[in-house]
Amino acid sequence: MKTLPSQHRGIAAALVVLIAMIVGGCVRFDHFGSFANASNVLGDYAFVCIAACGATLVILGGGIDLSCGSVVAFTALLESKLIQAGWHPLSAAAVGIALGAAFGATMGVLVQYFSLPAFMVTLAGMFAARSAAFLLHDSSLGVSHPFLTWVGSSAQLDLPGGFTLQLRTALMVGIVIVVWLIARSTRLGHAIYAIGGNERSAAMMGVPVARTRIATYALAGFFSALAGTVYFWSKWAGDPNSAVGLELAVIASVVIGGTLLSGGVGSVLGTAVGVLIVGTIRTLIDFEGNLNAAWTSVATGVLLLLFVTLQSGLSAVSALCVSITNPTNPTNPTNPTNLRR
Repeated sequence: MKTLPSQHRGIAAALVVLIAMIVGGCVRFDHFGSFANASNVLGDYAFVCIAACGATLVILGGGIDLSCGSVVAFTALLESKLIQAGWHPLSAAAVGIALGAAFGATMGVLVQYFSLPAFMVTLAGMFAARSAAFLLHDSSLGVSHPFLTWVGSSAQLDLPGGFTLQLRTALMVGIVIVVWLIARSTRLGHAIYAIGGNERSAAMMGVPVARTRIATYALAGFFSALAGTVYFWSKWAGDPNSAVGLELAVIASVVIGGTLLSGGVGSVLGTAVGVLIVGTIRTLIDFEGNLNAAWTSVATGVLLLLFVTLQSGLSAVSALCVSITNPTNPTNPTNPTNLRR
């Protein structure tokens, strides 16, 4: 009997959870399964998914990024300030996204060439970007522009049957597809998987570790800033206090979607499913009406713990299977030769 490859087990488990939640919601609440509700969930969590795409690449490479929420807040506020100064929103977005990519690349350089822990570097980046947002403006800053009005009301993709898809949702779907193709069909993607699986072996095989790591963090910064742009386009305002805790929701979505925190295993498609799970949890709580929104964090935390435990169990089972089927392997921990060492 064939079993699912390790790359697909996490996605399969996440899909089962998502389908069960949707079915339960449809049974309990009227209109839960409507296209309008699905469109609202996708639109509301589009910026989360875009930021999570970049975080997925970093985690696949064995790293971590805690700065995405602060980058989203800084980008939104920067674009508000630029538009207030007379810039077109697209020009402001180009500047914000470029700065986000440069910021991510800088963190990648610090991690790679100074041998600093990614956790500490990106934690410092989180504080730096948040502080920079407060230096730009210490409170919420709203702006108006005809382009923003068009994005918010008229920019949509018409689907068969009279349905429409919001621009930010269509952008999210496009980003997921692009990042999936990068990860699965390019040299950069193969290098990211190789480094996440075993950095030393990857280096011995000629994988450009330094260039790959810097490019990965640059992409993470790029997608975080793009998420900040999408967030700004939906709110028409920047706020230094916005997106607090987004990095935790992003990491939770990545892990729930089946990506190992140790790196080397996972897929951005699973991350998209993880974001939908988090969004569906929030929607279920909203439909319930009498539950505190804090239950979203509680339910997400429980799922995160469950999936981390499941990943650990699957890794242990896989290692046991290898030791049983390959008892003479020198690296096998059950090999008598290794037991005598």
